[in-house]
Amino acid sequence: MKPRALLVEDDRAIATVISEALQDEGLHVTACSSIARRNELIKACEFDVMLTDIMLDDGDGLETIKIVHETAPTMPIIVLSAQNTLDTAIRASDSNAFEYFPKPFDLDELAQAVRQAIAKTPSKSSQPDETDAGSLPLIGRSVAMQDVYRMITRVLRNDLTVLVTGESGTGKELVAEAIHQLGARRTGPFVAVNMAAIPHDLLESELFGHERGAFTGAHSQSIGKFEQANGGTLFLDEIGEMPADAQTRLLRALQSGRIRRVGGRQEIGVNVRIVAATNRNLPNLIASGGFREDLYYRLNVVPMHLPPLRDRREDIGVLSRHFLSQAKAEGLPSKTIEEKAVEALSAYEWRGNVRELRNVIFRLALMARDDVIDAHSVEDLLFTAISPAEAAHSNAFEPALSEWIRSKKPVEGNLYQEAIAAFEKPLLEHALKVTGGNQLRASRLLGINRNTLRKKLSDLGVIADHFIERG
Repeated sequence: MKPRALLVEDDRAIATVISEALQDEGLHVTACSSIARRNELIKACEFDVMLTDIMLDDGDGLETIKIVHETAPTMPIIVLSAQNTLDTAIRASDSNAFEYFPKPFDLDELAQAVRQAIAKTPSKSSQPDETDAGSLPLIGRSVAMQDVYRMITRVLRNDLTVLVTGESGTGKELVAEAIHQLGARRTGPFVAVNMAAIPHDLLESELFGHERGAFTGAHSQSIGKFEQANGGTLFLDEIGEMPADAQTRLLRALQSGRIRRVGGRQEIGVNVRIVAATNRNLPNLIASGGFREDLYYRLNVVPMHLPPLRDRREDIGVLSRHFLSQAKAEGLPSKTIEEKAVEALSAYEWRGNVRELRNVIFRLALMARDDVIDAHSVEDLLFTAISPAEAAHSNAFEPALSEWIRSKKPVEGNLYQEAIAAFEKPLLEHALKVTGGNQLRASRLLGINRNTLRKKLSDLGVIADHFIERG
């Protein structure tokens, strides 16, 4: 007998595609588009799995999921949603969903999850308590962030060690806070320590504590970060900056679950969850002898990568509005931002990632003259100043131009047009190369309007995207 799947989806096109994909997998699929019809079907028939959208014709599919659990307590549920936020992912997890798929999703992955759900129904004994979704720290609906949200939900019901990687300013500590805040250890302490901010000779004392008299200046006993985090989460930021001797002691602590204060004799048991983070390439550090390979494998149980802001530009609008709300809460003038201004922000390279965006939004909230931040305010703040590297290259064509002019005979003619024809295209390409393909900055460098630059690029067949720096 074929396994039976109930599909609750109010978009007919999506329902058709999913139904056909599951039927190809050998399932019998019953589809409906409302909560009311869903409830009728689960009372009348037994299903092996249910797939449900959240926003349905007659309400929120997750808010009413309790009825499904009461009627069919062993039936696994897979949640589908176009509301691709961490809040949605956590709500799906709290509803004891077997899996959560943000739209758009891969049909092969969905079919695989359905097969796994039918083969193994998850236990409800490990379901976490409800959480305050309003205080969730991570923001963004991009595909890249959806992957992060899904990974976070998968580590909430366990204490596996997590290694978060990503460039500086991407929000690695926010991921650690989310894992702590939403997991079973939320009532315990969250302790963060930045390895790069502590002198190497004091790092072991900072992590493990010390006894009185352990070294010069140790006038009293000190409790280290491990003990402070007992029962909670210890966030080890910039783990790649940790010196070799401290790496050895950390590895021993992770293996045994016990620490010894500097200068002490007694071993102390600690119960902490470890979340580590780095912006370094740890495999490269291992190859150069800068990081212990065994410690890397001990930390890299669940790897999680945070994308740079340039890879999730579609999140810049929602992030900007969120930071404007933060700025208002901290006493800065209340501002809104227009869509053209968001487009201008999206054209920037954001080497400092989300942290840099937050700082820029706070400056705009303080300095923009009008209540609505427009594109001119953004461009004046971000693109007026030319970087030292760009300034150094701004006159690069002067020697070649001077030599070309000297080679021409001093007679009346078409010198201007000849010079334009000879130098305009390579000059525009040079400006794009210097600015990493950023048209706003290139127009500032050249001293022309951005629209003028775009027209010239089109007329000359120059593709600006070819000059964008790839991370």
